[in-house]
Amino acid sequence: MKPNLIFSLLLLLTLFSCSKERKHVKPIVSDITEAVYASGKVKAEEQYNVFSTVNGILQTIYVMPGDSVSVGTPMFGLDNITSELNSQNALLALQLSEENNKKGSDKLKETGLTVDLAYQKYLLDSSLYQRQKKLWEQNVGSKVDLEQKELTMVNSRTAYKTAESKFNQLKSNLAKELKNAGLNYSISQKLAKDFVIKSSINGKVYDVLREKGELITPQTQLAVVGSSSKFSIEMEVDENDIAKIKVGQEVLVNMDSYKGEVFTAKLTEINPIMKERTHTFLVKAQFIQAPKVLYPNLSLEANIVLNTKKNALVIPKEYLVDGKYVLISEEEKREVKIGLKDYKKVEITEGLDSTQFIYKPL
Repeated sequence: MKPNLIFSLLLLLTLFSCSKERKHVKPIVSDITEAVYASGKVKAEEQYNVFSTVNGILQTIYVMPGDSVSVGTPMFGLDNITSELNSQNALLALQLSEENNKKGSDKLKETGLTVDLAYQKYLLDSSLYQRQKKLWEQNVGSKVDLEQKELTMVNSRTAYKTAESKFNQLKSNLAKELKNAGLNYSISQKLAKDFVIKSSINGKVYDVLREKGELITPQTQLAVVGSSSKFSIEMEVDENDIAKIKVGQEVLVNMDSYKGEVFTAKLTEINPIMKERTHTFLVKAQFIQAPKVLYPNLSLEANIVLNTKKNALVIPKEYLVDGKYVLISEEEKREVKIGLKDYKKVEITEGLDSTQFIYKPL
């Protein structure tokens, strides 16, 4: 074999051997923070979606995105011709009922007159009966005459009592009609007010989603309203991590709209039910250090801080084997005890020191 060919083969073998050398590092002393990852978005305080409680055609839009509103500020008006007609009919029924309940109303006057006439007839027939009775006691007249007078008096008394009962029943019915008419009118007024959708909070209109002339139902979202100055954070935490977090923990927030900056927040609420579709839990946080300008629905990524340790002995996470071993040579494993973990580093509490090389698994 020629000398040049032998040299070339030796060079290739040397290069191949060098290229196959395993990556290795030593543990280093560094700060480490163990955290739970969460993704989410910014929400305005008291943010809510605006809906109507009635059906109708969107007739008037009183607000535009960016407008400030207060509690009771009209935002949308729906066509309420039917409601207005119902309200007018209810008012007329109420007025008629009030008129009928007056002491001198025609209905009460007519029935009251019947009672008076029946009473007068009863007094007259009673007087005639008493007179006939005295005559009978003096042996004047016949017993038939006495019995006829008594029967007439009894019939008159029955007629009077019946007329009086009808009069009282009429007053009771008219009172009930008045109460019902008043209730119906109140309901019609309430329904009429429902055709004007008003703000429930002091805040800002962030979006208007419908146009004039559209058919609106109680399922139709009209707008988004929320606080103009106070914002919170809503995040989704995986079910595997939910047991690790608790209210009060620090949250480190990164936002696409503020690249390179980290904002601090505090975990304030953990929704106790898991979303079955995503296997996540909704958690909320409040900014401690917030950006100067925020908008609802800005996306964010966050780390909920579980523990922090300074001057910890750490290795790259990718050098850990089966969660508890490291390679101290290309073939030899050593068991170690681990402490805190983040997405890049793992703390080693026992089994290694800063002088020991470890090798990256293949």
